[in-house]
Amino acid sequence: MLIDSHCHLDFPDFSADIAGVVARAGAAGVTRMLTISTRVAKADTYRAIAEAHPQVWYTVGTHPHGAGEEPDVPAETIAALTGHPRCIGIGEAGLDYHYADAAPEAVQERVLRAHIEAARASALPLVIHSRDADAHMEAVLTDEMRKRPFTGVLHCFSSGRRLAEAGVELGLFVSFSGIVTFRRSHDLRDIARAVPRDRILVETDAPFLAPEPHRGRTNEPAYTADTARSLAATLDIPFEDFARASTDNFHRLFTKAERA
Repeated sequence: MLIDSHCHLDFPDFSADIAGVVARAGAAGVTRMLTISTRVAKADTYRAIAEAHPQVWYTVGTHPHGAGEEPDVPAETIAALTGHPRCIGIGEAGLDYHYADAAPEAVQERVLRAHIEAARASALPLVIHSRDADAHMEAVLTDEMRKRPFTGVLHCFSSGRRLAEAGVELGLFVSFSGIVTFRRSHDLRDIARAVPRDRILVETDAPFLAPEPHRGRTNEPAYTADTARSLAATLDIPFEDFARASTDNFHRLFTKAERA
């Protein structure tokens, strides 16, 4: 059994066939998936998807691309939306400095810190997005962890080795997407080898970043199996052992998620 620890089932790519997406995932051995929030204002949408599909859990939070749209949602408001039994995490939230028209760095940081507080208040893990912001992300996470610990995962990891090391030192998990299967992702595979095996998760970030051999297509949770096979080969362990370990890791982090 595999779990897609990060996908976006609310995106238009899947709107006409969520049932088919979930069924194809199950046929590929991906029996559970976590659909990730990008806007707090859409919490009802994520809840509805999870209620309609028993294989799906959801989170609540604001993606850094939306930080300018939801710059001041209180941590208490975010935490209050997590009471549903299928809501098992906070986020995704973080820092993304890749685009010139992104929200100001100060706004993104404020939103991230509010989500960290919501993670503490709800006792749920934070799904962390970081892109072109390694040093700032490490500084914020280190500062907040010193104040009071929280749990979380650096999702779709594609940053530098130092951020992965810092995340592990802070007690975070690291999740790898289809990027790790790309032919030129040698450095990322080296990072995956260095992450403790009890901290590794696997994801799609669907509909983005389809792994080999599906690169260029719309990604979907079924392709978690392809990324998992690549990671198992990278770590030089049997696929079944990797599947079991990554699923166990998921449940150690997302403790609210009931096992199948």
